[in-house]
Amino acid sequence: MNQVMKFILKLLFRLLLILLGFFVVTFTVYLFNLDMKLTAAIEPWLLKHYDRIERDAHL
Repeated sequence: MNQVMKFILKLLFRLLLILLGFFVVTFTVYLFNLDMKLTAAIEPWLLKHYDRIERDAHL
């Protein structure tokens, strides 16, 4: 029984560390607005790609 309890505690501790790491990463992205900075950096490539697509614009 003692080994099972140690295993469960170790598993819970690792899960807690993973969740804490995920929180730190997502909070850093939120704090520095990194998602929009990445979007702004990618936007020229996206515009070039979507401007090349042929459209059938019959309304």
